[in-house]
Amino acid sequence: MFATLENLLSKQFFLIAGPCVIESEEHAMGMAVELQKIAAAVGIRFVFKASFDKANRTAVDSFRGPGLERGLAILKTIKTELGLPILSDIHEVSQVEKAAEVLDIIQIPAFLSRQTDLIVAAAQTGRIINIKKAQFSAPQDMKNAIEKVRYTGNQQVILTERGVSFGYNRLVVDMRALPLMRSLGVPVVFDGTHSVQEPGGLGKATGGDRRMVPYLCRAAVATGVDGLFLEVHDNPDCAKSDGPNMVELSKLEALLRTCLKIDAIVKDEL
Repeated sequence: MFATLENLLSKQFFLIAGPCVIESEEHAMGMAVELQKIAAAVGIRFVFKASFDKANRTAVDSFRGPGLERGLAILKTIKTELGLPILSDIHEVSQVEKAAEVLDIIQIPAFLSRQTDLIVAAAQTGRIINIKKAQFSAPQDMKNAIEKVRYTGNQQVILTERGVSFGYNRLVVDMRALPLMRSLGVPVVFDGTHSVQEPGGLGKATGGDRRMVPYLCRAAVATGVDGLFLEVHDNPDCAKSDGPNMVELSKLEALLRTCLKIDAIVKDEL
């Protein structure tokens, strides 16, 4: 377990991975167990992620998860039984206190990355804060988000790139954003699965093209990022959220091995 950003980075390249949303305690635990095995096999530091509430689903009747209380209880069980650090996202200031009791990394969703009160409240917990860059933000704009965290005295902040809006229902990744954000003096993670989303592309749900995930991940790692964020599922086509863009569990190990080889080459040159 780690308590500081320095500890997280102590083994260099790291992985944040898990299903988009907690579908059930059994499924979340099963995914955590399998992901932990894969991470150990390839030798990568691993943080388990899953959302307790997907508050920004496309449709009002979309599955959102078990909610704050039950969701955090499930994440706490995974943390305790498997000894894994945990990441999840928050959407309201009222969620911060309870979330901080369980989470090692508190994530600010991309759509909320300009919400000062939310960032400040999260930062005041002393937890590591992962801020996803909004689809409408330029990489240099994230300097202001970093300063909101540091304003509280908390220096533990990570930025995550997840693509930028390119017309309707389409995202594109500008690889220049990754070194530009690293130049701000914080670790940068590449979200390889949300970057292939097609927001609202299925009408009442978000579409995506998971075939593109390996290509984007390899390119991002070649820029020198500090880690990868991947949503993973054992059966993406039956997932309750973000199925079209999630990596299939059976294909994760091969992707990670390739990315670690690229990372070793790039970090040796930097």
